[in-house]
Amino acid sequence: MFLIKSLLSEIKEKRLSGKPKYINIRGKLLDLGVPRVMGIINITPDSFYEGSRVSSDDDILKLAASMISDGADIIDVGGYSSRPNADDVSPEEEKKRVLGAIKIISRNFPEAVISIDTFRSDIAFEAVTHCGAHIINDISGGEADDKMFSLVRELNVPYIMMHMKGNPGTMQEDPVYEDLISDILKWFGSRIVALQSVGVKDIILDPGIGFGKTINHNFEILRRLGDFAVTGLPLLVGVSRKSMIWKTLGLTPGEALNGTTVLNSAALLGGADIIRVHDVKEAKEAVKLVQRLKGPVTGVE
Repeated sequence: MFLIKSLLSEIKEKRLSGKPKYINIRGKLLDLGVPRVMGIINITPDSFYEGSRVSSDDDILKLAASMISDGADIIDVGGYSSRPNADDVSPEEEKKRVLGAIKIISRNFPEAVISIDTFRSDIAFEAVTHCGAHIINDISGGEADDKMFSLVRELNVPYIMMHMKGNPGTMQEDPVYEDLISDILKWFGSRIVALQSVGVKDIILDPGIGFGKTINHNFEILRRLGDFAVTGLPLLVGVSRKSMIWKTLGLTPGEALNGTTVLNSAALLGGADIIRVHDVKEAKEAVKLVQRLKGPVTGVE
């Protein structure tokens, strides 16, 4: 615990010094001084939001083209639905779904930054080394596959580490915390120590809204998002069309775009560096307006 506290104290000092935040994408620095938008492409038949599901090569390419045209900074490709109580997907099926999709996007949009959304190290390895992915996005934070951290070190790619209590099959079975934010920070602290001790440099934290949290927990995370600044690491937030929105408003996921924009704006005001979304155009507009709210934008009267 002392080591964790020392680490958080050290990186807090670096954060407060005003040092810019970047992540290294194969030798090119992606500046997070202005928040970035990550577009979601789900190669699944059962993701909770139907509008994010694609299967054919043409549909994958069409959705990727639309997101890139709308200004997506990162395209996140996943083949394992992590909604509560989703069916398990075999490694073979997940590979079949995501590897070809990443190849298609990379081949047609060579400048696109692509993340692979998986908790399986062998799939992450193939996605990065053979298909063109640049970032690993792991909903389990390395807990589902004990080879993941060593792989991230070996590949030297940015790693998105999400907090999840339990697993997709159990995470919503009455999740309880002693102190929500403190518990998440303690978990992050131990994982940061493990990653940085083996030389991993580019770590992005995702507090895991909707993953082993009640609706009240989710809103508390958004209210206290600034507390995660103590880590000094970039922060990703994903609220897009989640149940905290549509259950609160009495809607469906398909009707939750306006609520998503509201909460994306709250996340940006709270310090999010990346927002993960289904609707890129609206998210980019939210980023632009929140940045203007924080200060004048050059060239805009």
